[in-house]
Amino acid sequence: MDIPSFHLDFMGNRMLIAVIAIAHVLINHSLAVGMIPLVVLLERLGVKNQNKEWDELAKKIMFTAFLITTTLGAMTGVGIWFSASLVNPYSIGSLIRVFYGAWFVEWIVFVTEVILILIYFLTWEQSNTSATAKAKHIKVGTALAAFSWITMAIIVAILSFMMDPGSWNNDKTFISGFLNPIYIPQLAFRTPLAMFMAGCVAFVLTFVFTERESQIRKAGLRYIGIWILSWFLPSMVSSIFYYNVIPELMVSNFGVAIGTQSFQNWLDSFKYIGIVVFVSIPLIVLYYMNFSNSKFYVGSILPVILVFSLVMVFERTREFIRKPFVIGKYMYSNGFRPEEYALLKKEGILKHATYVSTNEVNDSNVVEAGKNVFSLACSRCHTTNGINSVVEKFENLYGKEKPLEADSIKTYIKGMHNARYYMPPFPGNEKEMDALARYIMTLQEYPDPLEGAQDIGISISPSQVQRSLKR
Repeated sequence: MDIPSFHLDFMGNRMLIAVIAIAHVLINHSLAVGMIPLVVLLERLGVKNQNKEWDELAKKIMFTAFLITTTLGAMTGVGIWFSASLVNPYSIGSLIRVFYGAWFVEWIVFVTEVILILIYFLTWEQSNTSATAKAKHIKVGTALAAFSWITMAIIVAILSFMMDPGSWNNDKTFISGFLNPIYIPQLAFRTPLAMFMAGCVAFVLTFVFTERESQIRKAGLRYIGIWILSWFLPSMVSSIFYYNVIPELMVSNFGVAIGTQSFQNWLDSFKYIGIVVFVSIPLIVLYYMNFSNSKFYVGSILPVILVFSLVMVFERTREFIRKPFVIGKYMYSNGFRPEEYALLKKEGILKHATYVSTNEVNDSNVVEAGKNVFSLACSRCHTTNGINSVVEKFENLYGKEKPLEADSIKTYIKGMHNARYYMPPFPGNEKEMDALARYIMTLQEYPDPLEGAQDIGISISPSQVQRSLKR
């Protein structure tokens, strides 16, 4: 606990990560991993048919992918790890130690990918000067497609490790961590899904970049439509494969993950809605494949909206179901490890924290100490009065019409990990639990937002420096 606590009280720390991560996944899967091989196929089709219209369509679609992936895609990719390192630095530190080699390779692959996408797009006009130049250009595109997939393949290993490290918790080897039980199923799911998403986006762009009643529009929609339909069944089958390897305890979190606590009993309904939505996409595609001159071409964007919505739900669900852990069975979502709990429950978390205003609880600092405890143990998921407010959670439990009571709050905190499996146990001692309850009661009456270290800075006494150095 030697790192100052970053906190955004108006939106919550986990919402910050979610917004950046979901935006990156939507861009990366649809416009990089899936779109590049599709564009290369369209370019090859132009060479095969000696038709410049195919080449022009491929170039325009590639321009969209190039523009978005090199700006928003790159920024959100870096943003994921930057925001995650602010919110939960201990989990990122652990992941770096386990996957240092993999991340180093991924960095090299990513840099190569950036170079290749620059070469591929910026030399497009030059590639049309000769058959040899075009053949080399297609080879660059093929290499770019491969490197885009390799980047995803490495990152998926880390994401799946966070869900289920498998035997790594026992042997602590890189291989067991990388080849965890969920890795292959998740990669097998994301690969066809990315191709499917790319096809949906390219389908819309074909309407945008071609003239109505033109032959290239009709041919383009038919070819890209076949691409979408070809990846539909693999996406469905791989999703079942992936679902069946998710640990049972995580499956029990699905209801809350998809529909929140209030709607957890609607899980079956959400499943049916998801199936209907997913199946409706190829039906819409089939319609426009056969009616490419329809005046209502705006409807072609529906598959993009539907598949992006499903992916957003999937990403939220995947992140949530691994709770109470941020790294399966190794580290709780609050940044504490299960093996540390015995010591922390005895001595308290404040004693072992450097950047706090109080290192112990006494009669004169109860509320301030409770604030520090909240910052250390609760703020990675909860806010004071913002999104996922801790005050609102207790008011929903005990009623908004009366003041919260310390005993009621403590009773819930003591058993919250039993009542709500996705909640980690409280890591501190009894005095710190008292202080936290008092702080939450104070927040109900005086809803003062909790400011993170990025707003208020840090202060540290000489004695705290000495304790930090000893640790």
